[in-house]
Amino acid sequence: MFVDSHCHLSFPELASQLPAIRDAMAQAQVDRALCICTTLEEFDAVHALALRYDNFWSTVGVHPDNEGVQEPSLQDLVTLSVRPRVVAIGETGLDYYQMVERKGGRTVADLEWQRQRFRTHIRAARQVGKPLVIHTRSASADTLAILKEEGEDGSAGSAGGVFHCFTETAEVARAALDIGYYVSFSGILTFKSAADLREVAAFVPLDRLLIETDSPYLAPVPFRGKTNNPSYVPYVARQIAELRGLPVEAVAAHTSANFERLFAGVNA
Repeated sequence: MFVDSHCHLSFPELASQLPAIRDAMAQAQVDRALCICTTLEEFDAVHALALRYDNFWSTVGVHPDNEGVQEPSLQDLVTLSVRPRVVAIGETGLDYYQMVERKGGRTVADLEWQRQRFRTHIRAARQVGKPLVIHTRSASADTLAILKEEGEDGSAGSAGGVFHCFTETAEVARAALDIGYYVSFSGILTFKSAADLREVAAFVPLDRLLIETDSPYLAPVPFRGKTNNPSYVPYVARQIAELRGLPVEAVAAHTSANFERLFAGVNA
């Protein structure tokens, strides 16, 4: 019934518990998950999950926060993205919070390498016709600008994709929707401090919504502060159902259909 559209099951805290997590997913009616790649070094482990389990799929990409890792070339991403059960390019995007605001000592101008990496992912996605999984934090203006500069405007030939773990404003959501992208919400939506984000979730059209855990991070209430896993994604769906006055089954149906439509490879 439910789909976790973004999780990191190759990370040690989850990989070591995978049988128990899969049992919990089944009990929670979470029948599918997209396993997200964050470095090329990690790709084989992520891809192995998709090959081993028929309800998992994988992506290929290098997260904008990751430094000191293998830098992906266009050919790297293209070659790996056409392997079986790889359905998207990413996680990619821009993160100025981690690099500028949190770590300090750098400016946005210092992060040109992030912007170039992002462009490489966009070009790969457009070349192979697979969607992008976008991470953006404290960088929404540049994220949207680069997508548009690279031809991502919702027209024919656009790769499309999803702004995952959305925490931005309604204006950013509207801009993402205007270029044909989906918007995905995580357990943050259940946090007491997320009133503004709940307003955004109520605004995004049902046919452009996805739900995710981003596990092992951001466990929803009532598990906040604990290790997250895909069996908790129904709590995100329930929050959206409450916001919209819908049965949770309707949210599950819409978000599952959206997952299948965006990540067309899951139907192959």
